[in-house]
Amino acid sequence: MRFMVMVKADTQSEAGLPPSAELVTAMAKFNEELVNAGVLLAAEGLKPSSTGVRVRLAGESRTVVDGPFAETKELLAGFWLIDVKSMDDAIAWIKRVPCEPGGEGDVEIRPVFEAADFAPEMTEERRAAERLLRDRVAAQQR
Repeated sequence: MRFMVMVKADTQSEAGLPPSAELVTAMAKFNEELVNAGVLLAAEGLKPSSTGVRVRLAGESRTVVDGPFAETKELLAGFWLIDVKSMDDAIAWIKRVPCEPGGEGDVEIRPVFEAADFAPEMTEERRAAERLLRDRVAAQQR
């Protein structure tokens, strides 16, 4: 099962301040453990919301709002995409995420939809088309 693991932003990440050298080292070690276990699909940090935009979709209308965004607790600072057997396995991994000494924060884990979750709407033709798109994405990343 795939899980999106979302690291919530805090005042430091929203200020664009880098983590300590110790945390960068610990995070690199943790990511290497994920890779060595064969469960890491992607992992990235995100720049502060002041560098981003939100696009509001309302019917045919599209409105662009520049960051920064006020509610830091609702923003993301980074993510992992992992592939493990269960939510319990995802939790076990994420309990090992390093953080600054005395630091605190929230990490949210959510299952990713799989094609089977959309049955019967996901016909064999749609499944084949989805596989082709995923193959194309993988080829582009090489």
